[in-house]
Amino acid sequence: MTTNPGNPRLLSRSAQGLYWMGRYLERAEHLCRLLRFQVEALVDRPIREIYFGWSRIYMSLNRRPPGGSITMVGNDDFTLADSFTLADDLTFERSNPDSVWNCFSLGRENARQMRHCISGEMWTCLNLAYLRLRQLSIQDIWKPSPESFYAESAGEINTFDGVAEATMYRDEGWHFLRLGKHIERAQCSASLFLSQLSMDKLMDESSDADWTNLLHVCQAYDAYGRNYSVDVQPRRVLDLLVTDPLLYGSLCYSLDAVASELDAIGTGSDEQSSAVALRLAGRMCALIHYDWPDREDHEALLGDLMGYCRKLHDLVTASYIDYPAVY
Repeated sequence: MTTNPGNPRLLSRSAQGLYWMGRYLERAEHLCRLLRFQVEALVDRPIREIYFGWSRIYMSLNRRPPGGSITMVGNDDFTLADSFTLADDLTFERSNPDSVWNCFSLGRENARQMRHCISGEMWTCLNLAYLRLRQLSIQDIWKPSPESFYAESAGEINTFDGVAEATMYRDEGWHFLRLGKHIERAQCSASLFLSQLSMDKLMDESSDADWTNLLHVCQAYDAYGRNYSVDVQPRRVLDLLVTDPLLYGSLCYSLDAVASELDAIGTGSDEQSSAVALRLAGRMCALIHYDWPDREDHEALLGDLMGYCRKLHDLVTASYIDYPAVY
């Protein structure tokens, strides 16, 4: 149980279910955004950009693509066939734990088990989206408009977030749902930015189109134009996506939210792990707010943040979920 004074105690099983609901749904939404702009690129973008996009996705997921590798050779027909296979692997493949289907299904299953912790409106919203998704296959979405499917799926998760914001009771369950969402977003974002930098090195060049695509994926293109100009510069893009506290999709915003949710939850049954988790969240925020502007080794810093996200997850689990029983 969590032990925040003044609030009813939340069972560790409920904390776990809400935390993982937030993580799984955020992971599904993140992948839908990536795939939406990736399949849009198939219409008129050069093979090099398509190769870059698929490689970046798989690298950020730390997953080997079907066949073991992605090649940049071939004509348009070959590229479309290859993309069909890759999209299926990332969207509907049951053996891929990070596919959109699996993440959405696991998020919905956690919601089903936690119906006593969430509002009826939240359950209805999520269940309707699940019922639509389970009837589809890659063949169903590929011919008409795959990008519309991914945009709609991401939109349904965003709608669920809005319904939760409007209807969920603000007890500890709310904070665990938000904590899971923002830890997942921080980890996914750090991995994506690291993959972007790694692919730049592998391609021996930096393309404005690749960084423009990243802005669209992170829903930050308009914010970039407002802060800078239409001239897309990789360093400015990375700074915006990592350090801007006003940008909802920035790494800074997610880490600040993680620290805020941990503070709101308070001390768990394992007080030492709770204290370490809160300090680690503060350290991660400090890396972005104070270290990032003066450091040139951004790849190393993003790698550190990914490791800290995994460690923070372990601490949250130890403090609030899998703590030792006391007799």
